[in-house]
Amino acid sequence: MKKGKKLYEGKAKIIYATTDKNLVIQYFKDDATAFNNLKKSKIEGKGVLNNRISEHILINLGQIGIKNHLVKRLNMREQIIKLVEIIPIEFIIRNVATGSIIKRLGIDDGTVLKEPLLEYCLKNDKLGDPLIAEEHILAFDWASKQELEKVKKMILRINDFMIGMFRGVGIKLIDFKLEFGRIKINGKSEVILADEISPDTCRLWDSITDKKLDKDRFRKDLGDLIPAYTEVAKRLGILHENSNVSAVNVTKLRSVKKRKQIWKYL
Repeated sequence: MKKGKKLYEGKAKIIYATTDKNLVIQYFKDDATAFNNLKKSKIEGKGVLNNRISEHILINLGQIGIKNHLVKRLNMREQIIKLVEIIPIEFIIRNVATGSIIKRLGIDDGTVLKEPLLEYCLKNDKLGDPLIAEEHILAFDWASKQELEKVKKMILRINDFMIGMFRGVGIKLIDFKLEFGRIKINGKSEVILADEISPDTCRLWDSITDKKLDKDRFRKDLGDLIPAYTEVAKRLGILHENSNVSAVNVTKLRSVKKRKQIWKYL
């Protein structure tokens, strides 16, 4: 299978065509972004770790019946994935209150939620990925009621599984973002899990110390992002204990506009 032309480049990944019209190659970049691209950097090795961690999680989810876009990992930075029509919604599942929700609602940071909380954001960088209601999704036909019900059931199953998976290696799953897409299976449209699941898209805290092992290390200038991602990979058994992904220079913030608005994206 040959890599073809670039079809799309996002903040963290590039999608390339292949000789199979139903499959594409997903390349994981080292770019780090936050606050809807207001803060940017390049962190050597991040794409490699996200590729490996996402592959591991998607394979395990597939084994419990969660259909997803992963076909196989090609190399350290690339995966072959199914071409899907992305539903333009970010589905955010929260187990512990932190980040934007505590600023919006005045909740104490670290409050454990009685039940998982599902939030929806419209995927639109220009609008700042605004928070929306289920009624918006249905009213503007971004997804059908049947699709939404299926997605919600999948999300709760994914959350249950991932809480247990991370708890088993001493990590608390605080919250995470999921995306879904439509694909034709036997002539029928079906919704499957898409995008990546990695420390870029999850908040992960050490179970004992609450040390952040996710992209908050970049958002909040905590440093040591590569060691944190590497720690997650080692605990999941993806990397051997003596493995080392060299970290490196985190370039300075290149573009920060409207700094007063940054808080709302955290």
